[in-house]
Amino acid sequence: MILTADQLTELIAAIFHAAGCSSAEAGRVATYLVEANLLGYDSHGAIRVPAYVNWLRADKVVADRTLEVVFENDAIAVVDGQFGFGQTVGEQATRLGIEKCEKQGVAVVALRNAGHLGRIGDWPLMAARAGKVSFHFVNSSGAGILVAPFGGINRRLSANPIAAGVPVAGGIPIVFDISTCTIAEGKIRVALNKGQNVPEGCIIDSDGRPTTDPRVFYASPPGAILPVGGHKGFGLGIIAEVMAGALTGGGCSNPANAGRVVNGMLSIYLDPAFFRTDADFATEITRFIEWVKSSETVEADGEIVMPGEHSERTKAGRLKAGIELDETTWKQLVETANTVGLGADRVDAIVAGRAKE
Repeated sequence: MILTADQLTELIAAIFHAAGCSSAEAGRVATYLVEANLLGYDSHGAIRVPAYVNWLRADKVVADRTLEVVFENDAIAVVDGQFGFGQTVGEQATRLGIEKCEKQGVAVVALRNAGHLGRIGDWPLMAARAGKVSFHFVNSSGAGILVAPFGGINRRLSANPIAAGVPVAGGIPIVFDISTCTIAEGKIRVALNKGQNVPEGCIIDSDGRPTTDPRVFYASPPGAILPVGGHKGFGLGIIAEVMAGALTGGGCSNPANAGRVVNGMLSIYLDPAFFRTDADFATEITRFIEWVKSSETVEADGEIVMPGEHSERTKAGRLKAGIELDETTWKQLVETANTVGLGADRVDAIVAGRAKE
């Protein structure tokens, strides 16, 4: 199934509104999920809708929450997401960090008890568009335990993303967004839905043997994801746990919390204008990008691409061609719509005459 971004956004928003979210929140969650699809992060797009709706029904995520401030001064805020949708409380926390940074030149926001925060790159991109450099450390304190420690077999860490953003005057912001493990769990699920294997070197089975079969990862007993770069990724994952879990107060990876996906995020914001003039910073970033891109490429027609550029090109392509959903994901999306009372007529009305089979 191929849908335009507007069609998919309308459908997902209708699902969340029918499930109990306000129109504003339903539209917000849908917009962020579809943006992930547009940018090529299908693992964090429409495929997440069934799980989100199930969590909402089970009170594992709560609609229309507002951040609770636990502690605050001019430059620091510790806030509790009260188990709200990550797309809602994550946006609120990022906006708070930007506002503090504009006044103080630096800000740190510790967010605890957030629902799944989605594509973490959304938050440094938001900050970069506001002219701020930012760093973000994320963990899951319970149900997201997926990753084996370096040299180990059993799941002990979450995917623990680390992301950063840099504003680029007149250009695409630099956005670096990675998991500290070899593959996001959502990408394993995408492969499962498509009936494909995952790349080699990403996952192991319950006995520690390498495998490319996504079914093995979800088996009983389950497999595990490997840290990226061996001990290096493992070390980064440990630091992300400390920053996003211990410092925020949300907790590090803990099997006692396995019944709920809860994210913590520690975000650091810097305003370049407090360190040097905006013009000088912009000039240096532009010079640096040009210098990096001037490297000879391995392939004759190759190109050096800065972090964030490939995603924006993918978005441009998908805005024109549409967003393709595999058969399994589309079926799950329609089934979820039915479970919240959104009948086939409504789904058909959204896509009729414009979608391509």
